[in-house]
Amino acid sequence: MESEQKKPAARRLVKLFFSMLYISAFTFGGGFVIVTLMKRKFVDELHWMTEEEMLDIAAMAQSSPGAIAVNAANLVGWRVGGFAGMLTSVIATIIPPMAILTVISIFYAAFASNPYVSQALRGMQAGVAAVILDVVCGLGIKEFHSHSALRLCILGAAFIAAFVLDVNVIYIILAMTFGYTMIVAETSIGRMTEKSPVGAYKSFGNRPALRFGGWINAIIPILIVPYYSVIGGWVIKYLAEYVAGQSHLIAADGYFSSFIANGFSSELCFLIFTAMTLLIIFAGVENGIERVSKVMMPILVVLSLVIGVYSVTRPGALEGVKYFLIPNPKNFSWMTVVAAMGQMFYSLSIAMGILITFGSYMKKDVSIESSTRNVEIFDTAIAIMAGLMIIPAVFAFSGGDPDALKAGPSLMFITIPKVFDSMGLGTAIGIAFFLLVLFAALTSSIALTESAVSTLQDELGWSRNKSTAIMGVSMVALGSLSSLGYGPLANVTILGMQFLDFFDFLTNSVMMPIAAIASCILVSRVIGVDRIAEEVTLNGGTFRRRKIFNVMIRFLCPFFAAIILISSIANAFGWISM
Repeated sequence: MESEQKKPAARRLVKLFFSMLYISAFTFGGGFVIVTLMKRKFVDELHWMTEEEMLDIAAMAQSSPGAIAVNAANLVGWRVGGFAGMLTSVIATIIPPMAILTVISIFYAAFASNPYVSQALRGMQAGVAAVILDVVCGLGIKEFHSHSALRLCILGAAFIAAFVLDVNVIYIILAMTFGYTMIVAETSIGRMTEKSPVGAYKSFGNRPALRFGGWINAIIPILIVPYYSVIGGWVIKYLAEYVAGQSHLIAADGYFSSFIANGFSSELCFLIFTAMTLLIIFAGVENGIERVSKVMMPILVVLSLVIGVYSVTRPGALEGVKYFLIPNPKNFSWMTVVAAMGQMFYSLSIAMGILITFGSYMKKDVSIESSTRNVEIFDTAIAIMAGLMIIPAVFAFSGGDPDALKAGPSLMFITIPKVFDSMGLGTAIGIAFFLLVLFAALTSSIALTESAVSTLQDELGWSRNKSTAIMGVSMVALGSLSSLGYGPLANVTILGMQFLDFFDFLTNSVMMPIAAIASCILVSRVIGVDRIAEEVTLNGGTFRRRKIFNVMIRFLCPFFAAIILISSIANAFGWISM
């Protein structure tokens, strides 16, 4: 009986093998062609999978390292027959190119110089283009029939970015896979439990591993917001100087270094920023955070657009626009991907406990997927606007020298003021720019502090005012170390780093990747992806990228987070260069 049940599975594997062997043997034009033919075979002819599943496979094959054809064959095989199907599919896919390349290598000189071979290959290009165009049109028409304005906008923007501007879309791909998965997971955990990170993790058990996962998510914002507030204080200082009409003084060489070396001035500005954050937190979520955000965010967008337009219209700025939008393959490596993933932690507030905390405030009738999609869109849009504000202006000021962009954090406080000083209306532009940065810094510090305050309330049973006051004391104590670390405490270092640099390394390079791995394990091994799906689809909510979520949270997200952890630590100790 058992052998009879195995026969259909065996026949399916045989069919899979010869199908992939045939497709691979007669595929010319790269991985996109073989994906097209896979769709014809396994969706249209054999009906082994749906068109949506094939699209997901194509997306994951393209975004994963390695050859698209092999990646796609791997995923198709897994979908059709599990591990045996995956092995069968990959072997069948690689046999034809290995055989063909072996023959070509033997007769390479003859093939390379033969005009008939050259013309035949050129003729095949038309056929390849026709095959790809056929599938693109077929799938594109379905998207148009969906009448989704968002999908059509994304489709058009992706085409312009990739084909017209030749823009590298790695960050966008990561945001829509890695970033999307982590946002959905953490927000769902928060709304499901209605608790801050520690309580949320404890809701699923009291094991040491779960307690560790909850506390590391809770501690991260407690450590980040103090040194973040120091940088916020620097922004206040520069804004005040611009308001006072001291644009020439700020642009002078040595101003920034002398300012941060002045312990009193740096500390005072840090305390002002901290007080602003705490006052808003004291007011509560609705009266403080939501009200301030509703005012700040529109102003932030408007100021970004104004400064961005001004920046790109400066003489020589066009080269900066090209540098920003058109990738240079010489500057691209696997470390570029790692750096993009690391940046995503900050830009999307992943692995900081923030999403879990704010998810606990989310009402059940709010769509998690829609909210996540809005975060993806606005985060990417703001990132592009920020790039168009800064990079073209730096190019205009530096005479097109890209090395001027390597100034790191000092770019904002050294290079940018010089740019503004060289322009007409430098004072007005400086006020607008640093007001914009102050708004952005405040919204981030508010989110970080709120997450920490919520944890103190939930775990220690303190009132909101007491929790905020204790958090304020912690911010002043730890932040003062970072504030004075470039002045009176400049000779005190940890692992050769100043206090601010050390806290940034500890949280961003070590703790946040570990927190991300903990969240992935919690969802995939403890909660289960089905329970997350139930939470996302509550009250009719959609979960269109569920398959991508399942694969990412189980396999790729923990892997990516581990790569970030290892690479960042190795870079910090000088073992590699990012």
